[in-house]
Amino acid sequence: MERDGDSGEPGEPGGPGEEAGSRRPLATGPRQMALLDFDTRSAEDTRQAGYALVTLWHGERLLLVRVRGRDCWELPGGRLEPGETARQAAARELREETGEFVAEAKLRFLGYATTSLGPERRVLLGALFGAEVAEAPGRFTANDEISEVRWWDGLEALPRLQTVDTHLASLTRREWPR
Repeated sequence: MERDGDSGEPGEPGGPGEEAGSRRPLATGPRQMALLDFDTRSAEDTRQAGYALVTLWHGERLLLVRVRGRDCWELPGGRLEPGETARQAAARELREETGEFVAEAKLRFLGYATTSLGPERRVLLGALFGAEVAEAPGRFTANDEISEVRWWDGLEALPRLQTVDTHLASLTRREWPR
């Protein structure tokens, strides 16, 4: 679940030429992550995302993953592979990290998140997708990347919760606790 890669074109909001400190964050979280912007106006595939995230819901519960090495609860997702679209990456990362399968066509594009990460405040651009599962979630088997998953109710206190990710989830789900 690496969130690396080129964040966009120079001069674009979130592009490599923009300073992360030039605007006030919408949310901040562990790993010195900050949400700088959430663009719901741009159409899918009109901006060059470096990573994709998924908000997967079962009723009022949001799927979160605990990433090994970071020991942080986050949305499933990660870096785009060469030649892969953000939608393809979202479906692949969800399946690889959690074992949950959602067809690409069932993923709803929600917007682009511009974030900064780490002490160097590297600016990244990610595509956010959402989906819902009606059936009971499948069994999770821990893997090299993810130690556990949780269907989170938005109220339970979790250690090292990536609040940037949960803020994105709350922006796209009106009835969910904030």
